[in-house]
Amino acid sequence: MLNAAIVGLGWWGRNILEAVQGKSERIRFVHAVTKEPDAARDLVKAKEIERLSTDLETAIADPRVQAIALATPHSLHTEQIVAIANAGKPVFCEKPLALKRADAERAVAACRKAGVVLGVGQNKHFWPSMVELKKIVQGGVLGEVLHVESHYSNENSSNFFAPWRDLTSETPGAGMTGTGIHLLEAFTSMFGAVSEVSSQFVSRRGGHDPRDSISVLFKFANGISGFLGAVRPSPVYWRVHVFGDKGSAEALGETELVLRTNGGKVERFKYPAIDSLRAEFDAFADAVAGNAPYPISMDEMVQTIATFDAIIRSIDSGKTEQP
Repeated sequence: MLNAAIVGLGWWGRNILEAVQGKSERIRFVHAVTKEPDAARDLVKAKEIERLSTDLETAIADPRVQAIALATPHSLHTEQIVAIANAGKPVFCEKPLALKRADAERAVAACRKAGVVLGVGQNKHFWPSMVELKKIVQGGVLGEVLHVESHYSNENSSNFFAPWRDLTSETPGAGMTGTGIHLLEAFTSMFGAVSEVSSQFVSRRGGHDPRDSISVLFKFANGISGFLGAVRPSPVYWRVHVFGDKGSAEALGETELVLRTNGGKVERFKYPAIDSLRAEFDAFADAVAGNAPYPISMDEMVQTIATFDAIIRSIDSGKTEQP
């Protein structure tokens, strides 16, 4: 059992605790860090977390803590990862890993230099629909892959608002940090590096309960074309649809997949749901134990942020940008 600390007990940190604590057979939290300890005492007690503190340094110095999970504002990730890695402890960081390519590279370099595992909270990677979609794409069922379309919207930015999330320094590109980043990770995992992006951002209202959308066109280094869309206030909708010259495969939500092949054949699949938050933390614990590599490589982490960075620059410039 891996003894870990969790840093950040906001909305998402609490979701992590609910998914992992007392339920995972591989990892448990023995230390929690929050800037608002009084508000967290009942939660920490209920989750049987042994120690509560107010700064990362205390968790790093705690001899019981073997690894640290970050559920903190995005702009803090890089410096926190570097500090944890320099202390020789594995680190799990919620998405996005960083907001700039250079920062992602610096975080990864620190972990590689220290020889510690780096995990990233891209839980949609573990969704059954996406696991099967990747198998289909890599198995050649679709023939030569030509194009991918994706969309992820949810109303979380309205329902789980925190003031820091309204800062453009923390959430550039509107829905990109909350939803679009998951689609970028899926693109990287299946198709590799992106060569250029062209973005369109439309906003009718900012702040709490925003009204905005983002659309992005992609060219991949391997010649595939792509599209990403995200609408922040719209109800939850997930779709990743890959098109080849022999068929197409469409992941819908967490557990559904539609496979269409030449001749008009259509097959629909439904997979058992899993707790994808617990799955990513179990995978992190397995990587720390040396049982298997973390399923998202450090190179893929950097590539995802490089593409994210290019999308934000394209929004600002109104031009096509390269990662």
